[in-house]
Amino acid sequence: MNSERSQRIGNGHGEKVKGGVRKKSGLAHRKSLNDSLEGEVKAFLLDEGQLHTYDDLTKVNPVTPTTVLKCLQARYRAKVFYTHAGCTLVALNPFQPVPDLYSLDVMKEYHCAPQPQESKPHIFIVAEEAYRNVQGQVEPVNQSLVVSGESGAGKTWTSRCLMKYYATVAASSSLMKSQDTVERIEKRVLDSNPIMEAFGNACTLRNSNSSRFGKYIQLQLNRSQLLVGASVQTYLLEKTRVAGQPANERNFHIFYQMMTGGSDEQRREWKMSHDQRFAWLPNAEKTLEEDCFDETVEAMVHLGINAEKQGHIFRILAGLLQLGNVTFCSAMDESQPCDLEEKSKDFMHRCASLLCVPVEELQTCLRVRTLRAGKQSALFKPCSLADCSVRRDCLAKVVYAQLFEWLVTFINDSICADNSTWCNFIGLLDVYGFECFQFNNLEQLCINYANEKLQQHFVAHYLKAQQEEYVSEGLEWSFVKYQDNQGCLDLIEGIPIGVFSLLNEECLLNRASDAKQFRVRLEKELSDNGSMSWDKFSKQPHFTVAHYAGKVSYQIEGMMEKNKDPVPPELIHLLQKSENPLLHQLFADRDPVGQGTRGLRQVVTVVSKFKNSLENLMKILHSTTPHYTRCIKPNTDCRPLTFKKEEVIMQLEACGIVETIHISAAGFPIRIPYTSFTRRYGLISNLTLFRQGAGEQGLEADNKEALGSAVADILRVVLSHSLDASRHIDNEARSSLVHCGRTKVFLTNSMLELLEEHRSRVCSQRAFSIQCCWHRHKQRRRHAMRRAVTLIQAAVRSWLVRRAVRRWHRAAIVLQGSWRKWRALMDSLAEAELDDAEDLQEAMPTELDPILRARGSVQLSSIQEPVMVRGWPMGLALASAPTITVSMTATGFQKMMSVMACLNGHCFRSGDYKVETNQFKQGVASIRAQPRGSIKLHYQRSPLLYADLHPDHKRDGVTGLNQILLEST
Repeated sequence: MNSERSQRIGNGHGEKVKGGVRKKSGLAHRKSLNDSLEGEVKAFLLDEGQLHTYDDLTKVNPVTPTTVLKCLQARYRAKVFYTHAGCTLVALNPFQPVPDLYSLDVMKEYHCAPQPQESKPHIFIVAEEAYRNVQGQVEPVNQSLVVSGESGAGKTWTSRCLMKYYATVAASSSLMKSQDTVERIEKRVLDSNPIMEAFGNACTLRNSNSSRFGKYIQLQLNRSQLLVGASVQTYLLEKTRVAGQPANERNFHIFYQMMTGGSDEQRREWKMSHDQRFAWLPNAEKTLEEDCFDETVEAMVHLGINAEKQGHIFRILAGLLQLGNVTFCSAMDESQPCDLEEKSKDFMHRCASLLCVPVEELQTCLRVRTLRAGKQSALFKPCSLADCSVRRDCLAKVVYAQLFEWLVTFINDSICADNSTWCNFIGLLDVYGFECFQFNNLEQLCINYANEKLQQHFVAHYLKAQQEEYVSEGLEWSFVKYQDNQGCLDLIEGIPIGVFSLLNEECLLNRASDAKQFRVRLEKELSDNGSMSWDKFSKQPHFTVAHYAGKVSYQIEGMMEKNKDPVPPELIHLLQKSENPLLHQLFADRDPVGQGTRGLRQVVTVVSKFKNSLENLMKILHSTTPHYTRCIKPNTDCRPLTFKKEEVIMQLEACGIVETIHISAAGFPIRIPYTSFTRRYGLISNLTLFRQGAGEQGLEADNKEALGSAVADILRVVLSHSLDASRHIDNEARSSLVHCGRTKVFLTNSMLELLEEHRSRVCSQRAFSIQCCWHRHKQRRRHAMRRAVTLIQAAVRSWLVRRAVRRWHRAAIVLQGSWRKWRALMDSLAEAELDDAEDLQEAMPTELDPILRARGSVQLSSIQEPVMVRGWPMGLALASAPTITVSMTATGFQKMMSVMACLNGHCFRSGDYKVETNQFKQGVASIRAQPRGSIKLHYQRSPLLYADLHPDHKRDGVTGLNQILLEST
């Protein structure tokens, strides 16, 4: 159903024409409009030298298929392969390597650009826009990059470039430890590509590296927007290619890689000679860039597939190649199983040896069918020649499919991060392109159905939903007609009547498949749908579906068998006995008789599984923000720099590029609810409302007028400050940038950039103010800390001084007490000695008086009268003389010797005393001249040092100084 643009047919004077009245005038007006449009197109195309300068097709005027095609052709000739088409990016396949187009420097250039949209169109712009959106301009939302196009248009290469871009820009970390981890993650994520392409891609007529499966890769990002892991979801592997390849096409890449890259030792292990030919490897002499065995092996090592597991994998693949050379012939007795051809016996033994299964059981499973009448009884029936070939092919398909599924699971276990470590993701969708071959069957029907779903997603999300939202929000909008593929989808997936539904019902019936009968039923049930048709002159049962990209005729023969995808239980049981650890692991959990015991209703068909997985994928896409990239194939021959207009214009019309340009040129791609808008941009106008309170719905319901005025204030501030002051902004210019609907604000990309730029400037200013306040706070705190430190130091010093003074005071008291005690002891000793001296003097004989009189007496400063020198201890003399001045009245040489003998005692040291005589004072001194007059001894040290001189009582009673004087004589 097409949504028609509402139009009024006028007569050139503003009058409305009703019905068929004045029809001639209306037709004339239409013709004049067409002529005018053609004139504009011709005028636009006159300047061919400037056509390649249009980076965005929305700037083309007028927008027609012809002008768009001419611009793309001019840019393709100028070797410019990317062009913006509104919200989508058009990518033309150059079919040759382009130097420095995807280099590391180019990645950094687009990643570091302030506004990547102003740079030249590139796939990295789409990648960077999604990466910045997931960081959250308004609200962090998961992103999806949808890469669509025909087979051979460059989808796989584009997805590979996107993965490399994110693995580069999202792996930048300043922490060395984190850097090592991130590099390890991004290396493993990139290494998953060569493995999946080797096992899932093949060379077809339209593409030398065609993806024969669909995949959706989720690149997992943490809160710092760094790549921490990834996960891969696959859809509908074309496993039938293992056992049968269309004409002039090849098997999966991995088989040819083994043939060309395996060493001599490996080939001997795989039982593959250099001159051996395999039935399932057609066109083996053709060498492709994808046949790189070393790259695949290196990727396996990086992902953790060790040499032992690699050996198991390659032995299984080699066994499948040997199985493909096994052929059968009819037995002489029809009741006996078919025989192996003579040349196939060796292949059978090689296959059994490589798969590590008994050769006899392998032959039996391929030639004899087991029929179970109950849980215990079983019947054995020889298979026909055709059934033997079907069983052989079924064995190869189920083994390869299980091996591919195991590889995907292993890759996910290696690169997937824990759920607690990531919060957002960027999804990359790479599915098979639209296919139309000479003979199309169930595989092509499922592939084209997936492309129809993606086209519907684009139509529903952009062409249809946006226009309906414009009208519901009150924007003045005229609908742009577009091609809606809902009718085709109803034909394929309709419930209860649809191709898939009828096909599943036919497979559930317990009867032999009949292609003609199924074709009759399709014609009976779906004849009213305009998207289906039949060629009545065709001899083969078929039906034709009008897809968005063109009509495709599908052969019904063999479609039911492929949909059932039955696996004989005896084959599963045989594989479970394999001594190959990997092959045994692949089928360890499968129930070989599950389908036979649970009933026919439990059978899950191929289209049912594919439809369910595709519906889950569409749910993921609807929950994310999509970014579309349309890959265009310039020619079907894959020749470099060859542009065929007829083929390109068909692709442009099929994917709705012209309609997309119309809507993008006149529409507003950015739509933000009022509450989210004020929450993010309210700081521009110092808005403090709506920060707290009820949820968004409540705020919108209760404060619509306040929200509208707040949004208007924000926009007025931005427009007045962001544009030149001399530039007048009228309502028409403002409406071309922004429009306020009933509940949302509609913005162009340029207006969003203005808002973000102004918000960034305001945030910088406020951040500067916060920094100033913080620095002031830190300075005040630092000053207070310094003052506190000074006070603490002063208090500690005061405490230390007080403690020292108290200690000194206590020490002084102890010294004073000790000194008084010693002084009292000396006084008591002196008094005792004086008493002894008086007793001695009274008892001394008179004959000693002349001698004592000649020796003289000692004059003490504390004693006024002369005292005879006898019985006086040295300690008493020193203790009794505070000035330590001793005057000796003795004369002659005896006096001199007495003094010197006293001074030379063991208790005196040089420098501690001074001897003063009259000769010294007068400046005359001689060692021969005897000193005259008195001699003064000045001692400079404390008497405490000599307090240890105690009187020595002898039998003659002479002690102290008297003893010294006596010994000197």
